[in-house]
Amino acid sequence: MTRIHPHIRTVKDILLNTEYGIDLYQREYEWERRNIEELMEDFESSFWSAHQQTNHRRDVRNYPRYFLGTIITFETDDKKQIVDGQQRLTTLTLLLIHFHHLTCEDQDIADVSQMIFSRTYGEMSFNIDVRERKECMEALYETGEYDLANNWDVSVKNLVDRFSDIRELFPDTLKHGTLPFFVDWVIENVDLVEIESGTDNDAFTVFETMNDRGISLGPVAMLKGYLLANINNDREGSAHTKSIEANTAWRKRTAELVSLAPKEDQSFFKNWLRAKYAESARERHRGAKTRDFENIDKFHRWVRENSARLQLKDSYDFLEFFTQRFDRYSDHYLCLRRASLTPSEGLEEVYYNAYNNFTLQYMLALSPLRMDDDTETVQVKMQLVATFSDIYLARRMVNRKSIGRNTLQYAMFNLVKEIRDTSVDDLKTYLVNYLEQMDERISGITESSEGPFLLHGRNNNHTKYLLARITTYVEQESGMQSDFHSFTGGQGQPFEIEHIWADKFENHKDEFTSEEEFQRLRNHIGGLVLLPKGTNQSYGGMGYEEKVEHYVKENLLAASLHQKTYENNPNFTNFVQRSGLLFKPHPQFKKADLMERQELYRQICERIWNPERLNAI
Repeated sequence: MTRIHPHIRTVKDILLNTEYGIDLYQREYEWERRNIEELMEDFESSFWSAHQQTNHRRDVRNYPRYFLGTIITFETDDKKQIVDGQQRLTTLTLLLIHFHHLTCEDQDIADVSQMIFSRTYGEMSFNIDVRERKECMEALYETGEYDLANNWDVSVKNLVDRFSDIRELFPDTLKHGTLPFFVDWVIENVDLVEIESGTDNDAFTVFETMNDRGISLGPVAMLKGYLLANINNDREGSAHTKSIEANTAWRKRTAELVSLAPKEDQSFFKNWLRAKYAESARERHRGAKTRDFENIDKFHRWVRENSARLQLKDSYDFLEFFTQRFDRYSDHYLCLRRASLTPSEGLEEVYYNAYNNFTLQYMLALSPLRMDDDTETVQVKMQLVATFSDIYLARRMVNRKSIGRNTLQYAMFNLVKEIRDTSVDDLKTYLVNYLEQMDERISGITESSEGPFLLHGRNNNHTKYLLARITTYVEQESGMQSDFHSFTGGQGQPFEIEHIWADKFENHKDEFTSEEEFQRLRNHIGGLVLLPKGTNQSYGGMGYEEKVEHYVKENLLAASLHQKTYENNPNFTNFVQRSGLLFKPHPQFKKADLMERQELYRQICERIWNPERLNAI
């Protein structure tokens, strides 16, 4: 084996004008949303530990450095080959593409384009050079969007999803005047160790050695070790017997957790400890120290350092932590997580919130639960928190406010402390008052400060979600078998957003003086419905009068545009009369018709996300 050469390199050193290949055996890009969440939280925390608004950009060189791990490479004739590290380098490339798009908001951002791709003889070549990804990467770089309709490659789908996650989760606190500083910090202060070897065999030997020598203990195992070590002189029975009992219960429950998802046991401890015991979070100014919220990421260490707060004083307390507190709250957490994967009666909102990637709901829902709560009380408290979260997210959504974890986590943590261990009545009162004091209202769908809610490049998922909830509500209230999941991810043909107006400005020149004005109104949510994917494509170019004859065969929200839906359909017409909603057929669909539908959608949303739902629980 030849000598290997480790080098500490910045993101700029690693990616600037350098092309990497990836062998077929490890070409899949597999990062999940939670990996993006963790990375963005770490980056934001490290950056804000030094940054303050009065700094100059040259001060960034003295900001703390962030170590992102090790990559292993070897040289070939035309490029470097990655043996280990493509997940991180690919994610960094997606983040750099996001920085590139943000230049339209702040021209002072460093030019990162040569860290994303290079051009040779006029042809674009990305730093992570994988042929199957090229079309997707070009589209993300040029427009920020890529249509997956004809590409089922797993890595490509993950690229699109993770880029969407980066845009959604990118903290608002890092935008505007702070953004150039943050971009500088990422490319100059985030370090990786590159281990260069002369041959592919040497590179694989290094990789195997680094991954095969011993099994490192994870945080759950280290926490268990600490807790078990403190069960010794028990008040009754032998310590050995009690330790075996505790260990058996622990292994059984953690196995249940990880059967739902990898590392779900770790997610449980973070949510539980933040919900029940954390008291502080890091302030966002230079020199601010990490507090409970951030330190609980290393929960095995945090529990040991805060044993008094958890009332872990003697052997009996440690045993009780195993056999009662851990058992009870992990059971509640499992109930919530299962409801997030499959709609559960009484906890349907947990599923809706999970669709919107609102992972903070688990911390929120565990907070008011008490050890002495009976099953019914637990169910009611969970339902109250899930319903509150559902209304809260919808209000922010229609007012074009971020619902990303980084944006909301500190507001939600402060809410956790307010509702911790509360009774049902007090919890209900507090959540209702919280919604009353919100600036955002569902009426933002027609009259937010930024104008009516409309479809644009970054809110496709939110628009589809709103349309799915509206459609499901109309059908269920009309006595039909209908469920949200069928419109968003169920088996069978997927649904897509359908513009009621075809993309033909020339057909609407009698009402619009510019194509820009036409396109903006065309994208209002009142001009949209959901249709099965193939149907959506076949109707797309038709004029409205032709389309509406087909809509009558589709879901009830789309069918309600046609006169026939109001004939011989007593369940629907009774619902319309009973509700007072402004349903009406539209023989033609002009500008005024679209605005009437926008108002109709607002009325339906006011019913779906009415805070009185909390009082009815």
